[in-house]
Amino acid sequence: MRITTWAEYGLICALHLAKRAKDGPVTGRDMAARERLPADYVEQILLRLRRADIVKSTRGAHGGYMLARPAHEISVRNVITASELTTFDLHCVSHPVDDQRCAASSACSIRPVWVMLQQKIDDVLEGVHLSDLMHDEPVVRERIGLPVLQG
Repeated sequence: MRITTWAEYGLICALHLAKRAKDGPVTGRDMAARERLPADYVEQILLRLRRADIVKSTRGAHGGYMLARPAHEISVRNVITASELTTFDLHCVSHPVDDQRCAASSACSIRPVWVMLQQKIDDVLEGVHLSDLMHDEPVVRERIGLPVLQG
């Protein structure tokens, strides 16, 4: 699995909105400036997140973006799927090398491994929510079950 810029920026934007939930709507340009991300890219990502009902937008002088639901109801998987359109690309399905070997009806012995890996990744990402990520790294590590680094 490769985490793309779409997925990473989508998560940064969603987390930014989670941290500023009490501030009201946040403009894409403000978010881009604070996170040091390209403004046009942020606007495209916010559009994808809005289409997936992760964020909502309001128009007007005090308009902008806000989370559509509380941070504890939005999983990392929700954000990555909305930003990237998938969490794990089954390359043999999306880019078949050989139509015979890679056809859905073929008896591919490798595909079940990729499907299992996709399910495991999705399960992990579904179990982590924006609210879990609103802390410093040691707290996040503890919340998601990773050892806390000693340093």
